[in-house]
Amino acid sequence: MLDIKRIREEREKVEKGLAGRSGSFSVEKALQLDDERRALLSEVEAKKAERNQVSKEIPLRKKAGEDVSATIERMRALGDDIKADDEKLRAIEEELRMELLSIPNVPHESVPFGKDDTDNVEMRRFSEPTAFDFEPKPHWDLGTDLSLLDFDRGAKLSGARFTIMRGQGARLERSIYNFMLDLHTIDQEYLEIAPPYLVNRASMTGTGQLPKFEEDMYHCNEDDLFLIPTAEVPVTNIYRDEILDEKDLPQYMTAFTPCFRREAGSAGRDTRGIIRQHQFDKVELVKFVHPEGSYEELEKLTNDAEEVLKRLELPYRVVTLSSGDLGFSSAKTYDIEVWMPSYQRYVEISSCSNFEDYQARRANIRFRDAQGNVRFVHTLNGSGLAVGRTWAAVAENYQNADGSITIPDALRPYFGSDRIEKKSRG
Repeated sequence: MLDIKRIREEREKVEKGLAGRSGSFSVEKALQLDDERRALLSEVEAKKAERNQVSKEIPLRKKAGEDVSATIERMRALGDDIKADDEKLRAIEEELRMELLSIPNVPHESVPFGKDDTDNVEMRRFSEPTAFDFEPKPHWDLGTDLSLLDFDRGAKLSGARFTIMRGQGARLERSIYNFMLDLHTIDQEYLEIAPPYLVNRASMTGTGQLPKFEEDMYHCNEDDLFLIPTAEVPVTNIYRDEILDEKDLPQYMTAFTPCFRREAGSAGRDTRGIIRQHQFDKVELVKFVHPEGSYEELEKLTNDAEEVLKRLELPYRVVTLSSGDLGFSSAKTYDIEVWMPSYQRYVEISSCSNFEDYQARRANIRFRDAQGNVRFVHTLNGSGLAVGRTWAAVAENYQNADGSITIPDALRPYFGSDRIEKKSRG
């Protein structure tokens, strides 16, 4: 969440940043509530100061033989006023908190201004789109022909946009995420985390999924728990309501988890294949860093995610999201997009974001610097990568004219062979 002090002191800058976002956002109500809060707080503090002063005087006046009954009665009434004001103050502060939770992050000054994804800016490419001397198949046909994917039985079990991976299809997925985890933990020195898949409301609020995106989440009403939409939620909240030591920053963490999203607003988009599923696997990268170095850390994070695609030798590009395409909590995001022959376009496979102190304020994640000051950390996260989309990209880009799929060199130690063929069992 945004700092109300920042909104108050840099109102014009904040409003200009929010104006570039998709949707309409105003800081007016937040500022009005803050004015009410500060005015009432001043009144309450003055009343408490008066009560404290008179309370010290009463014993002295009693000792001097004065009648203090009227003063005592006045102090009782003043105490009732203070109690009522405190309750009113708590109500205003909660209303202000909820209002601040509804305001997105302010885009970083380096984010290009734009209305949507058409204004995203390409930064770099790796390799050229895959060329074939035959008509390539989409991954859903490859998966069906090779008995790797079962869409019908997945739908029978759970409904639309649930898929069964079977045999060598399941093995390929396992190979992909084990390769990713080894890369991130061994070569890049991220700490592997195995978090819960169900989290409480405070965790979802801390990373920005609630209250705005509750309809997109799978919710267990009885326990008020949510199935995680990404490992970002539990991993970022590991340090919720804690104060870290400056010497412990930065911290890098990675986690492989299933992810669950209702995606209520995505009907009709990428519904074929496994690009957009209600349940999917992902390897997540999360960072807790010092504020002064967070944008350098964003570049490193993006490079770490890119390394997966480089080692798989998959064509991809990196784009900077425009202000209109930026996620709710992000100050700046790079999307990594892999080439998909079936779509004849690049498809997002990772979003790498710097949230600055936006999530840290919501989740109350702080650190104590060398001078003893307590400050909010900066949090970052990115997919390293979305496993299902990597599976689809491997299948499509490494397919052969005979319908088989060549296994990339980087995956062969995990998969155990160099090819998936139709004759394969499973």
